[in-house]
Amino acid sequence: MNAGVVAAVDLGATSGRVQLGYVGQGTLRLTDVARFPNLPVRTADGLHWSILELYRRVVDGLAAAVRQEPGLASIGVDSWGVDYALMRDGRILGSPYAYRDERSAPAVEVVHEIMSPAELYSRNGLQHLPFNTLFQLTADRTAGTLELADSFLLLPDLFAYWLTGHSLAERTNASTTGLLGVETAEWDRALIERLHLRRELFPQLVDPGTPLGGLTGEVLRDLGGTEAVVTTVCSHDTASAVVAIPALDPDFAYISCGTWSLVGVELEHPVLSEASRLARFTNEGGFDGRVRYLHNVMGLWLLNECVREWKKDGSTVSASELVEQAAVVSEAVPIFDVDDEVFLAPGNMPARISAWLAARDLPVPSSRPAMVSAILRSLAEAYARTIRSAAELSGRTVSVVHLVGGGAQNGLLCQLTANAVGLPVVAGPVEATSIGNVLVQARALGYVSGDLDTLRALIAPAFPTIRYEPR
Repeated sequence: MNAGVVAAVDLGATSGRVQLGYVGQGTLRLTDVARFPNLPVRTADGLHWSILELYRRVVDGLAAAVRQEPGLASIGVDSWGVDYALMRDGRILGSPYAYRDERSAPAVEVVHEIMSPAELYSRNGLQHLPFNTLFQLTADRTAGTLELADSFLLLPDLFAYWLTGHSLAERTNASTTGLLGVETAEWDRALIERLHLRRELFPQLVDPGTPLGGLTGEVLRDLGGTEAVVTTVCSHDTASAVVAIPALDPDFAYISCGTWSLVGVELEHPVLSEASRLARFTNEGGFDGRVRYLHNVMGLWLLNECVREWKKDGSTVSASELVEQAAVVSEAVPIFDVDDEVFLAPGNMPARISAWLAARDLPVPSSRPAMVSAILRSLAEAYARTIRSAAELSGRTVSVVHLVGGGAQNGLLCQLTANAVGLPVVAGPVEATSIGNVLVQARALGYVSGDLDTLRALIAPAFPTIRYEPR
């Protein structure tokens, strides 16, 4: 098998990146090409993504990638889940809403009047989150805006469409919509009809590793010409990150830790019990038909929002400095429920955490480092709770926890997690999402071969990890 070069476009809810992946027998490495922020913008009608600016950044990054590697073979795009663009005649109908917008909250009641939460879970296997795509689409339907559309595209599929002209839906990301049958991995037509959504809105489904074809003429001009094709990857970023877990022991749990923390185990079959629903576990699609059985934990959003708020007074604080200071905080800090929906929207996170604690007669941290300590300890306790529940509900044994993503750089969080769960935590790789993106492209192109476990065996030698033993 030949070695090759592919480009991973990885879009997160706070930042994006374009990276080159070099893959072949005995070769697996990444190099940065471009990094850029991604922040929603609040307008009079709600919270939106600056999608055209984000696309411009992606195209600029890909142009730089082609200049660096003219022989680039393929491009793969992943992003966060659930959000989408409404389309008509191939054109986008306005800026997509961001999932933290409050507009979908009333739609939850509308949906549950049509179908109970228990029946919904039996069909889609998803943890209830008020911003799941089916609630957002229902909000569009009740507002009348859905009537203007002839299709919708989840965001990584939108970028693939703009790059190639092909309108499709990749399965792992489609599994986050709540409209995919958990047993069939096909659009649930009966559910779609009961929710009064039009069948023709839903694109054809494809698996990760599907070649979509070459770039449009407009994109080729922007990139300076290239023979690269676009290949679908696990376009939900967590699905890509889970591909890149360097697990040698099958009895592992994972934490994909970034803006959100996705905590769970990998299964062959979904768990659809009532206990699983009440525990708010989700069954999302993974690579090669695996099931990502997980619970969404609020994640480093809490810390990042605190830092953003503290900077408003001119402070030159950074998350890394605050974490270092939090490691030596001597005061006892409270543990709070990081999953409370009061923390979901943007805006003054320190005040909201303080109000939550005060309302329950819990001590409010006396300093910024103490607040950071409280956040990290609360996250670690939430991770430990979730891992224990995932093991119990699924019947899986867990002997090690793999923590991948940006949180792997937070040594304090990793150690607190090992302490809380009572198991070793293996931290890294940090760029797990891009690595998973690259590996799926590489297998589709024939640069590597084998099943998911074979692909994972390539990761550990290429990307060092740090092991944290419980104390």
